[in-house]
Amino acid sequence: MGLLTEGSPLSWEETKALADHVRQHGVVQFINLYKRLRDRQGDVLKWGDEVEYILVKFDHARKVARVSLRAADILNILQEKELKNPHGVKSLWRPEYGAYMIEGTPGKPYGGLLAHFNIVEANMKYRREEVARLLNPGEVVMSLTSFPRLGSHDFTDPPTVPTPETGASRSLFFPDEAIFQGHPRFRTLTRNIRQRRGSKVAINLPIFRDKKTPNPFVENLEAVGGNGESSEAALPNHVYMDAMGFGMGCCCLQLTFQACNINEARTLYDQLTPLCPIMLALTAASPLHRGYVTDVDCRWNVISCSVDCRTREERGELPLKHNKFRIPKSRYDSIDSYLSPQGEKYNDVPLIYDKAIYEQLRDADIDHLLAQHIAHLFIRDSVSLFSEKVNQDDEQDTDHFENIQSTNWQTMRFKPPPPNSPIGWRVEFRPCEVQITDFENAAIVCFVVLLTRVILSYQLNFIIPISKVDENMKRAQKRDALRQEEFYFRKDITTCVSPPAATSCCQTSDCCDVYTPMTIDQIINGKLLFQTDEFPGLIPLINSYLSGMDVDADTHCTIQQYLKLIQRRASGDLQTTARWMRQFVQSHPDYRHDSVVSERINYDLLTQIHGIQTGEIPCPDLLGTCLQSKTQESIPAAVEKAEAINGECC
Repeated sequence: MGLLTEGSPLSWEETKALADHVRQHGVVQFINLYKRLRDRQGDVLKWGDEVEYILVKFDHARKVARVSLRAADILNILQEKELKNPHGVKSLWRPEYGAYMIEGTPGKPYGGLLAHFNIVEANMKYRREEVARLLNPGEVVMSLTSFPRLGSHDFTDPPTVPTPETGASRSLFFPDEAIFQGHPRFRTLTRNIRQRRGSKVAINLPIFRDKKTPNPFVENLEAVGGNGESSEAALPNHVYMDAMGFGMGCCCLQLTFQACNINEARTLYDQLTPLCPIMLALTAASPLHRGYVTDVDCRWNVISCSVDCRTREERGELPLKHNKFRIPKSRYDSIDSYLSPQGEKYNDVPLIYDKAIYEQLRDADIDHLLAQHIAHLFIRDSVSLFSEKVNQDDEQDTDHFENIQSTNWQTMRFKPPPPNSPIGWRVEFRPCEVQITDFENAAIVCFVVLLTRVILSYQLNFIIPISKVDENMKRAQKRDALRQEEFYFRKDITTCVSPPAATSCCQTSDCCDVYTPMTIDQIINGKLLFQTDEFPGLIPLINSYLSGMDVDADTHCTIQQYLKLIQRRASGDLQTTARWMRQFVQSHPDYRHDSVVSERINYDLLTQIHGIQTGEIPCPDLLGTCLQSKTQESIPAAVEKAEAINGECC
């Protein structure tokens, strides 16, 4: 969720009155930070993952599963270790939007040792076990992208009731008690986004049309307290949701990388951008929403709509009168421009940015691409402000900059170093859906980390026009996109300095001819493009890179297990989580082919998922039969092995 500032939240009217103040000082803070740190060099590779979890309460006697609203209680205990010994803990814990959610990260970032891949999964398992020790009978912690019946009747423990006429969200389905209570940021964001927009948020997902799904599928919203606003916002043949909690109440898997300098960070930002829709489709894990089977596989548009604070003027529904910009996207969406000189000519979508801020940044000797990126972020208003943070020292503080930066939730995030910190320039990779098992999540993390090393070592170029990345993001969310869709991808990913092992034969300089449609199988595993031209495939490139490294047998085994999972999932041999969940629901004896996920189906599904997570239930459709988790090894043993290989860098 980004920056968590302690203090007294201001009302929307107060925040709105200070919008220009936050923008003006935020830009000055960035300029000052940039001047101090633009020439910073020599930071080493550090990286880490963030896994978000849901707390689930099973009532085995009644065959019911609900989200448990005890995150605040559990988080307080988890954070005690960090408060006592901030540099000696194996995990760090932070609140998330839902009162049933927590976020865990490694206690320290990983570094340049290849052997660090041996401890990623073990640390994930440790985090899960750390939470599990604090749970009540019947409670479990799950890495689940979306709770299938979130917003359905009686979905929380303890029971709560929505309040459509009062409160922060005024949702027909999502009660305010399901928002995390331990920090005021979350309710404040919910209220302010709704008030800035001028209405409740509106999320509409196409219903999966089964044999007995009503046609048209139209819900009686008046029965749950709906009014004209809800009836107008809800589309026929769609599952309607009306609160920030439906999006920000989803879980994801994110990665952050520290670069050696600002230029490397900008390169990684650009090169990873075309991979965002590919990884979104590869990790698809959320086809079930508000107790229905939908016709999409991913959470992305749900979150995008859930924090869409644009007014009707900004959405293009009314002429501009009270607002300054017509803004094509929500503040949660894919990026709109590349940052490196290599990507500049592929910025083919007109970028909306504040021209006065742009000129201010250019006058401060900030280059065109970075200046327009910041000026684009700053077309947004602050949607959360605390009284204690209104007046700041722009030479030392960056809270106003981070206020805007951290509420632009995009597929990639370019992150300047914090002030007075040993942390360097970073990029955050944000599209992936969280997977059921630690093994899967570790495989995805290690795959993406290895890709960054290959990109930089081989100086590869994945960049395609931004418009094609946007199109790929739309395709990635479709049902069974991994097997059914093709994605625009660069034909020749090599540059003049790439080694022969990475070279393909389709060299061209024409922006319109650099890409071609490919399946995810072809992108990941390689393909014959034409009669003589080949696309090498991402995993063959990783293996080529690894062949030149001195990799010990244990690390080699770990990496190959992870890469095998990615290969088999990309080929369709193993199912995505979304496809597996659909199949489970549709084959359940209680399913009536009407697109409804009943309480019993939900209970059985989550019971099965929990068994898969713990290893008690095998799932060859998801994990295969030969792939083996390394989490049986203890964390201390894995750390010892990692540290024993000195100087082996990624």
